[in-house]
Amino acid sequence: MSRTRKAFPHLLLPHRPQKPSFLRPIAAALFRATSMPARPMSSRSRARKRSRVRSRAKKKDPIFVDGQRPRPMYVDYKDVELLRKMINRQGRIVGRRKSGCTAVSQHAVTAAVKRARYMALLPYLGD
Repeated sequence: MSRTRKAFPHLLLPHRPQKPSFLRPIAAALFRATSMPARPMSSRSRARKRSRVRSRAKKKDPIFVDGQRPRPMYVDYKDVELLRKMINRQGRIVGRRKSGCTAVSQHAVTAAVKRARYMALLPYLGD
């Protein structure tokens, strides 16, 4: 028994030799090729796949004013109506992916929400 196995008896698990790293992708490709036969894609599913890709439209940033980004980016902490749209029912700030904000405007929203909470215009906790 080697010195490492004596020092770490909790690591005495049944040893499975691993394939060399350069063989792993090849083995995975062979497994995929032999495990399931490829099913021909119908024209309907092909068309559906194509339509999904095209339908994604760019989200409009809710902070933009008349389609223009205010420079410097500033969100008024006293604009409670806008800030209420940016927090959920629990009072948490909604993430950038859900709100549709850009990173810059999300930072401005976060700062404004925190200021509004401090000034007691928004609650720290929701309902």
